[in-house]
Amino acid sequence: MRKVVAIANQKGGVGKTTTSVNMAACLAGEDCRVLLIDLDPQGNATSGLGIDRLECEASIYDGLVDDRPLEELIIATNTENLDLVPSTTDLAGAQIELVEHPRREFRLRETISRFESDHDFIIFDCPPSLGLLTLNALAAANTVLVPIQTEYYALEGLGHLLQTIELIHEHLNPALSLEGILLTMYDGRTNLSEQVASEVSSHFGELVFETIIPRNVRLGEAPSFGMPITEYAGSSRGARSYRDFAREFLARNGRTNMPATA
Repeated sequence: MRKVVAIANQKGGVGKTTTSVNMAACLAGEDCRVLLIDLDPQGNATSGLGIDRLECEASIYDGLVDDRPLEELIIATNTENLDLVPSTTDLAGAQIELVEHPRREFRLRETISRFESDHDFIIFDCPPSLGLLTLNALAAANTVLVPIQTEYYALEGLGHLLQTIELIHEHLNPALSLEGILLTMYDGRTNLSEQVASEVSSHFGELVFETIIPRNVRLGEAPSFGMPITEYAGSSRGARSYRDFAREFLARNGRTNMPATA
């Protein structure tokens, strides 16, 4: 059965979209069929996969607001096994248009429930807020993956996010659980990164993935070329770390994974 993962953190700049795009691409590289849904009105996951938002005839907005079937919204990417439902500027108005809808928190779940496909994973790239779009993602997902940057304010707001996840589990989506916490933007040259990584690990134990995503120039460059890191700079530290993370994720989910890269 396919698994639905929301990648969420209400803080911006934590590597959420970078993780969404590269996790999806690396899972696709492990022979999984992956659908990435861009729920951020900024559309960075869409452009990060080389899709021009201005040329998209339909987007996730049409599924949420107009009940368009998901099958009609999917775009094939240049990465084998990886499909995309894009975001366009229309999505910025969706939160306002859905406010008076009686089942506004369940629009995405209903769209997904009608979708028949052989995708192994559906991944939501959520906006940096706990607004209606993120609530839709959490109401539709099986698990939540939380990226946290290894910087001073890493834990700020995390308690609020975890409380929100618990409330949604209780009231909207009993199937929702926490997939885990991924440490990002790690700089081994600084004591601060090490201290934050140690603090997060001591607080959350096995929920924290062993793989840590480093601060890497190539990771920052890849989106401007419309490529995941594995295609832009496949031998870089950033590419190796996301491959290792994807394999660790698969292992946690009982899937056969390859040995970690050197």
